[in-house]
Amino acid sequence: MANSAPPAQRQTAAKRPGKVLMHREESVCRIIFSNPDRYNAMSLAMWRDLKRIVDQADTDSGIRVIVLEGDGDKAFVSGADISEFAQLRDTPEHIKDYGNAVKAAQHALSACAKPTVASIRGICMGGGMGLALACDLRYCTHDAKFRMPAARLGLGYDLQGIQRASSILGLANTADIFMTARTFDGREAARLGMVHQSYSEAEFAAAAKAAVDSIGKNAPLTIQAVKLALSHVINPQDVAEQRVQRAIDACFASKDYLEGQKAFRNKRDPEFKGQ
Repeated sequence: MANSAPPAQRQTAAKRPGKVLMHREESVCRIIFSNPDRYNAMSLAMWRDLKRIVDQADTDSGIRVIVLEGDGDKAFVSGADISEFAQLRDTPEHIKDYGNAVKAAQHALSACAKPTVASIRGICMGGGMGLALACDLRYCTHDAKFRMPAARLGLGYDLQGIQRASSILGLANTADIFMTARTFDGREAARLGMVHQSYSEAEFAAAAKAAVDSIGKNAPLTIQAVKLALSHVINPQDVAEQRVQRAIDACFASKDYLEGQKAFRNKRDPEFKGQ
């Protein structure tokens, strides 16, 4: 999304570079996109930081769920920070480097063994939609605003991003969203499959928390196997069938499998350890 702020605000924003923040809440890792003066637009540094933070969370055995959200309620992510394009996305080499950083961040999310959840309020456009689609689950408010403006900016959208979008939204919806560059709200996003559910602002926080809590209580190895299987369905070349089968076999060989049976027999909630 283009930066429409007045010059004075743009100057102030330039002095406050965006950040990707990480907050740990017990077994939940919250990744927060913080660039509020630009509706949480992603700078090149933020794309790189996101990959690093996701990789870090992925190796933390104490983290069960990764949640992505925007700073404040005006935006999730409004896209890439267009103010950088004249310097950082101007030559073929720069364009390639920038694209690689974006793809690496999105791939880190999709390939992460931990379940990822996009919690969307406000604007979710361009690269913000790409980030959300790279997550396993996506929830938003009814009044969230989605748009893929690539066709209005004249830029080329990468093949992997189109492939991911079409696998989730279908070819017809992907063509519509990318070719018209139209804006649609949270209710339509749920109908299209862009999000799993949309909620009123009053319901959203509690509903999103309930979803995250329920995921965190489930068997980590089972969730990892499901993620690998889904990745194989989307792109068999990226995740081999043998790798998926090993993950499935690991579930049946785990202590959690025994715990699940024991909890069922004793009519209590299971306490999974990811082992």
